[in-house]
Amino acid sequence: MPTKKTLARRTPARKPPRGASKTPPIRLPAIPEASYTPAQRALIAAISSGPRGQFKLSGPFFCYLHAPGFGELAQTLGAHLRFGTGIPPRLSEFAILATAQQWKSQYEWSAHVGIAEQKGLKPETIRDLRAGRVPKKAPKDEKAIYAFVQELYRHKRVSDATYKAVNAILGDVATVELVGLLGYYAMVAMTLDVFRMPVKEGTPPPFKEPTVG
Repeated sequence: MPTKKTLARRTPARKPPRGASKTPPIRLPAIPEASYTPAQRALIAAISSGPRGQFKLSGPFFCYLHAPGFGELAQTLGAHLRFGTGIPPRLSEFAILATAQQWKSQYEWSAHVGIAEQKGLKPETIRDLRAGRVPKKAPKDEKAIYAFVQELYRHKRVSDATYKAVNAILGDVATVELVGLLGYYAMVAMTLDVFRMPVKEGTPPPFKEPTVG
């Protein structure tokens, strides 16, 4: 079972690339496996037996283990939004990366960038998303999602033109699911950021760590 000290060292000691910085030490303690409660063991079993296929003691699941009742509800919603919606996986991962960039969520970006490439996002599009630029060479459907995401996060509303562009691509059901996806991964990003969950050892943080206070 990893200790808090071990988890805090997952950020590489070497100098990060320009524009990035180390993630500070995590704020939650590791829970010894021998002291897991029935609710914690049930959460691990539910995640392991679901579409993810395994439980990783990292990222949001490390946090959920401290509040297993909440974690069970959150992971169930997350599993549906990632694996069970009518949103094409390429667009789903696009929206997740756009959310990670919005929140400068080191772990969320690092966990999904490889998946996004596998689902068809072009490297240039990924670079633009990471830099906070409009992905000008992205396909029309990705540009529509980008405009939707940016308007919703920036203005807390979406214009009629932007809504109609996305709705024409996704339809009513998947548009509802897209809003849910954005809300869920914003919650995940907040969880990861507040508790300072580190990226995988050997992976440079993708964003410059924001300064607070």
